[in-house]
Amino acid sequence: MAIIGKIREKSGLLVGIVGLALLAFVLGDYQSMFGKSEGVYGIGLVKGEKVNAEVYSQLSARVQDADRNQAAKDQKEFGEKEIADANDKAWKFMVDSTLLNIEYQSLGINVTDKEFNAYLFATDGFNPIQNLAQYFTDSLTGAVSEKSTIAGRQKLQAEITKLKASKEPGAKKQWEDFKKGITDQRKQEKYNDLIEQGVYVTSLEARNEYESKNVKKNISFVQRSYSEISDLSLKVTESELKAFYEAHKSEAKYKNRTSSRDIKLFDVAINPSKTDSTNFSSEINKLKQSFSSSTNDSLFVLKESENKMYFGDKRATAVPQNHEKANRFMSYPPDFDTIFKRATIGEIVSYSMGDKYLVSKVIGFTPSKLKARHLLISTNQSKDTNVIAAKQKMADSLLKVINKDNFESLVSKYSDDPGSKDKGGLYENFLEGEMVKEFSDFCATKDIGQIGIVKTEFGFHIIEALERSSSFFPVLATIQKSLKPSELSLSDIESKVDGVLYKIDNAIAKIESENGKISKFEKIAKEENYFVRTITMDDNNPKIDYRSGINYSKAQSDLLRLAYAEETKIGSITSAPIFDKNKYIIAILANIKEKGEPKYEDVKERMEKDILIDKKAKKLISEMSKTKNLASLASLFKTSVIDTSVTFSAMNIGNFSEPEIIGSLFSLIKDGQTTLPLKGSMGVYVIKVNNTLKAPAVANNNAERDELLNRYKSNAMRLAIDGLEKAAEVVDNRALFFASIRL
Repeated sequence: MAIIGKIREKSGLLVGIVGLALLAFVLGDYQSMFGKSEGVYGIGLVKGEKVNAEVYSQLSARVQDADRNQAAKDQKEFGEKEIADANDKAWKFMVDSTLLNIEYQSLGINVTDKEFNAYLFATDGFNPIQNLAQYFTDSLTGAVSEKSTIAGRQKLQAEITKLKASKEPGAKKQWEDFKKGITDQRKQEKYNDLIEQGVYVTSLEARNEYESKNVKKNISFVQRSYSEISDLSLKVTESELKAFYEAHKSEAKYKNRTSSRDIKLFDVAINPSKTDSTNFSSEINKLKQSFSSSTNDSLFVLKESENKMYFGDKRATAVPQNHEKANRFMSYPPDFDTIFKRATIGEIVSYSMGDKYLVSKVIGFTPSKLKARHLLISTNQSKDTNVIAAKQKMADSLLKVINKDNFESLVSKYSDDPGSKDKGGLYENFLEGEMVKEFSDFCATKDIGQIGIVKTEFGFHIIEALERSSSFFPVLATIQKSLKPSELSLSDIESKVDGVLYKIDNAIAKIESENGKISKFEKIAKEENYFVRTITMDDNNPKIDYRSGINYSKAQSDLLRLAYAEETKIGSITSAPIFDKNKYIIAILANIKEKGEPKYEDVKERMEKDILIDKKAKKLISEMSKTKNLASLASLFKTSVIDTSVTFSAMNIGNFSEPEIIGSLFSLIKDGQTTLPLKGSMGVYVIKVNNTLKAPAVANNNAERDELLNRYKSNAMRLAIDGLEKAAEVVDNRALFFASIRL
């Protein structure tokens, strides 16, 4: 069954285009992805059809398992946030795969048995499939050759024959899933090819691209910024605003692109009291004494630490927080580096990292930098004693002839490590904890320049120790603690937040208007020294995720219920404080926006800013119209004349992006002419075009054509998927469905 394991290992459950083609490992025909559950929305809609919640659940579980395993390998946490991210991957995967399968059927994209076999076995012009490349590469050279390809086909055919003939439960289904996965991968490639064939760059486009970068206009200009005029010096009346609203509300920049809802909220932090801090310090001091005298560090850490993790080897290396390897190892504050480097074995060092307090015992040291090179004779994890003996014999033979002068050439010829083969077997700047123990022990302890053999799970390594830093990083056993509020402190905080909520509820109950309720909510929050923030939710993808500062899924569901429950309306507030990890949340439904033309209140503030810009521009244009002489203008307004050059592709004047003005300069203004004052995005300009430098003559614009074509092709598939999603009017209703809000 190795073939199935390798494909799954290589492919994963990616959201990328290649990953989309491998959906068949979990899903069958795309129609099965549409559900028949009760309700209008279910977990979501694609082309108006409900998505099957059961299939989604299976797929999201698979993605979670894959991400959880990867997190474990990387020694990273896997909590609610990571689960949510995995679920989003599964949803995206499911939606895009559904749409692509519909496309395949509409376009008649299929794969015959003959094409499947040619694609699978790399015949009739097909190259080996990337996920099966290991079958077609030479075990010694790592390259694909005619001999290795023939051998690979035989090996692959043998595994497939074995799989088909297997009586093991599920073997038949495994083969069917494998075949469908490879078939869909081929369909994906054909669809990509079809999309790319529709991408073309004309000679005129290539020429325009060349000229937009190489035709330059040397200009001189005087600019006055809108910031010169204070907003307070100008007045915008309500009648002006309403007239502007009526005239511009249908413009695309003001329209609501989707239906959405806003909630406003503020946090009440759950912080320890001074008494809590004093008691915590006393607890830490006792812990340090006990840890220092402990004779079983692993049991002590597992008993006392909030993070139940102990390594007694070099995986417990710790590095400064700003070190390049801090994401792979435990870290400590940079200003503790000297303390740790001067510490002795058994010494206790305590320090803070964010909201965590750590007590570390030094249990060892490791060089802060190692450099070595190796030649790997891989055993491919074989347990066959004959294979292992043959590999060892080969390694022993190489050891007899290898030296510092021929090391690199022998690596190139014989090494099975693709990660270092092209670099002469070299590994630079690594730590002991990054390598398997046998390898790292050799590099950290043997004399520099010594060459020897070690055996690891990967095979036989011929290693030369090249460099070893004289400075060290500590190896630590660490206890992690958090300062938390006591029960008495929690009770005080709960009473406080209940009081604030009661005050708000009582105040807004007396107000009729929706805007009045929102204003009162914000006023009371400000009086109580809380910061109000807004979260906007798209009705087609109602979500409150961790990037909004909301940690727990229950808190997210409570806020979604406030926004979308049937009885809710603008001005509705949370019925009780919402608990969320280290804070309470008080929230109010602040707005319900419909797609299309906005309500006056929703764009009033934005339109007022635009009116102020218009007023400032008119004032500056009036003042700058007195003369076209740039020197006189600069003198009059105590500024300077700036000389620069512009191109059509850059669209910048100085440090500011001014596409409309650049367009005018290249289409309307001749050399030697000076413009009237021009309104820009950042200010008003008077510009003189001194001269135009033509683009240097070239034989052709093939370079520009190739650049544009590659750019268009690299974006074509993404744009196609985006277009399919938009046309399908995808509704992601998962958050509301699982909170039993909108079914």
